[in-house]
Amino acid sequence: METPVRDLSDAQLAVAIGRFRDDALAEAYRRHGGAVFALARRVTGDSGDAEDVTQEVFLRLWNQPDRFDADRGSMRSFLLAQSHGKAVDLVRSRTARARREERDARATASAGYDLEHEVWDLAVADQVAEAMAALPDEERSAIELAYFRGHTYREVAVLLEQPEGTVKSRIRNGLRRMKGSLSESGVRGS
Repeated sequence: METPVRDLSDAQLAVAIGRFRDDALAEAYRRHGGAVFALARRVTGDSGDAEDVTQEVFLRLWNQPDRFDADRGSMRSFLLAQSHGKAVDLVRSRTARARREERDARATASAGYDLEHEVWDLAVADQVAEAMAALPDEERSAIELAYFRGHTYREVAVLLEQPEGTVKSRIRNGLRRMKGSLSESGVRGS
């Protein structure tokens, strides 16, 4: 008869985890999960991130229980060291990402994209929406599927249950109508 996991030492728990006893992992979590979470929460400043770190630490214990060496220290110390390392990595990653995003935002702002361009882009978008709305339903549907949803002509034909040649003609005719409508509105293509 197996010894109940509550009666096992941490070293014995690691051996039991190595034998894929999920009750041993549950016991390790019961004993040390709160401390691992608390440290991760203190380092990251976020409960969600702390939960992720805690999960990673115990998943690693499950996958590599032999990394724990009872001769070098307690399981709690081992797990807390893992928690601290993963939490610090997470904070560094988050900080680096924020710096990249800030740098990219500054680069975009200094690239000369100004209010005039933004207003022009919005006006063109409105004109395109009006030109689309003026199209017959079958042309508008085909164009929306092909250009705004990224489907191929063949996929559009299947979705609309129409021959591919018909779909291509409707798209071509619709684009021609839109070009004329946009030209009348003062929007010129490239």
